[in-house]
Amino acid sequence: MRVSRLDRALVALACLAGLLGVALSAAAAHIPGADSLKTAAQFLLFHAPAILVITGLGAAGLARPGLTRAAAGLLVLGLVLFCGDLSVRTWLQRPLFPMAAPTGGFSLMAGWIAGILCALVPVRIRG
Repeated sequence: MRVSRLDRALVALACLAGLLGVALSAAAAHIPGADSLKTAAQFLLFHAPAILVITGLGAAGLARPGLTRAAAGLLVLGLVLFCGDLSVRTWLQRPLFPMAAPTGGFSLMAGWIAGILCALVPVRIRG
């Protein structure tokens, strides 16, 4: 079985999300009133394993690879926007860009909906 470059990139981004989640948790523990960083850290740490699992399901042929890549990609995009906005607001006292956090939240929800489709849409059997 050959794993695509996109799948490898999604796995790397999931691991980066986990790393950043740990880093933001540590930062939040040392910054008074950094509730936004705690929230960003939690989102990163909750979604990193989900991205790994969804990507793995596609790579293993247990779900449609296109759907799993879409689901994982939406989760990554959502984390970048949502957690990025919360972090920038904490450190720079301004938003990443207008509506970044809500857009990221909708992307995360869309990623979970795509994850549902990964479970419900049968895998095509070639042969």
